[in-house]
Amino acid sequence: MMTIYRWENGGLKEAADLAESCWINLAEPTTAELEQVLSFAQVPRDFLTDPLDREERPRFESEDGFSLIIVHVPYPVRGEEDDESILPYATVPLGIVLFGTSVITICSAATPVTNAFLDQIRRVCPPCEQNRFAFRLLWHAAVLFLRYLRDIHAKTEDLEDSLHESISNEVLLKLLTYQKSLVYFSTSLKADNILINRLDHARQLNLSEDDSDVLDDAQVEYQQALETATIHANILNGTLDTFASLINNNLSNVMKYMTAATILLAVPTVITSAYGMNVALPLQGYEHAFAVLAALSCVLAAGIIGLLVYLYKKRVF
Repeated sequence: MMTIYRWENGGLKEAADLAESCWINLAEPTTAELEQVLSFAQVPRDFLTDPLDREERPRFESEDGFSLIIVHVPYPVRGEEDDESILPYATVPLGIVLFGTSVITICSAATPVTNAFLDQIRRVCPPCEQNRFAFRLLWHAAVLFLRYLRDIHAKTEDLEDSLHESISNEVLLKLLTYQKSLVYFSTSLKADNILINRLDHARQLNLSEDDSDVLDDAQVEYQQALETATIHANILNGTLDTFASLINNNLSNVMKYMTAATILLAVPTVITSAYGMNVALPLQGYEHAFAVLAALSCVLAAGIIGLLVYLYKKRVF
């Protein structure tokens, strides 16, 4: 889908045709839309096709007066669905192409970054101020990272409370999906921070003082998002490791009690098995032999129970 915006009366207004000093937003574009934009902008083809690759890394490139910034931005995968097995958040490359007095943004998925940018009128500027326009987009992407990280933290805390009441596979699998999102966020934010540091020293952009101030704001937000994602990821990893240890400990306790029960049941089994053989045995002619053997089994079982209790008190068993 292609949407065109022009600067009118101090704000961005949607337009029908391509023109100078406009913002062209491409989300999941068709081949016809790409050809139309290429014909208008005359930018290198790979500037519009590279950001559509989901595996493309954040980078900055300048060629023949055209500049390309590829940055990873967050987007909700789950959307309005309530399926907890689906990954809640992921990242996707967003391309920002600077040419003439216009800006092109292109992405393989419809991300909320552009919507957040349009909603914040005070942080929007004309597309002709290309550097500042691009850096404000980066700032909004960083703010979205922080917003989603707060949501992940709140959701994981609720799931942890559920695990304190009862450890279940379903809750652990939900925590795993959030852990994956944090891995995607941390990896993307590290690469984004490297990109922003490079933009700060890119001579091709000819940054003004105001441009540098906006870029510094974006850099601070990205650094904060990276640190937050790293902290949440470490906490979640520790939580999952702790609950894995608890599960193993509970399993050990169950096996311990099962072993004790097996030992107790083995005593009468051994005695009765011996007296089931067709050979001469003590007391086989005695009319109260069964009572004697039952009493002997009980005495041995009681002795074993006493030994287990003693070992339990000594923290040996």
